[in-house]
Amino acid sequence: MSDPLVTVAGPATAGMVTLRADLADPAVAAALAAQGLPLPGRRAIRDGDGGRAAAWMSPDELMLFCPPDDAPGLAAALAAALREIHHLVADVSDARVLFRLSGPLAAQREVMAKLSPTDLAPGRFEPGEMRRSRLAQVAAAFWIGEDSFRILCFRSVADYVAGLLATAAAPGSGLALWTRA
Repeated sequence: MSDPLVTVAGPATAGMVTLRADLADPAVAAALAAQGLPLPGRRAIRDGDGGRAAAWMSPDELMLFCPPDDAPGLAAALAAALREIHHLVADVSDARVLFRLSGPLAAQREVMAKLSPTDLAPGRFEPGEMRRSRLAQVAAAFWIGEDSFRILCFRSVADYVAGLLATAAAPGSGLALWTRA
């Protein structure tokens, strides 16, 4: 049996906090900075301190990633820091899971391109960019890290997404979209 196009890991848990607010308000950037997190630009994900990251989800929403045990404290600290402005902060760690694809980046792009309508071609989707889209029939968000795709989905569809990813990465399923000479 041949190797899969890429290796699929997950579902895995992580600390996740959703923040909804006017992202242009300086109080938001200050509250994030106090927690070692940058304010990401549109459709971006940025690493922060201590295993944390901030991802742009919509014009008024961020997803903050942290070690699992840090999520309740992070949510509480942000809520306290933003108490003077209209906002919503919630620990959503139990509602979502993460998957990770590893292997040749061209093959990772190919696996994801089979499942999402997003243009994943090099030059169109690059490391540090975040997209909210669909994987087949379910909502998901994904980004390219240094050497891997990370996929965020609801826990309730984790088994379905695991099956999708495994099928798209199965031996013999390659299309060589970005590996042709």
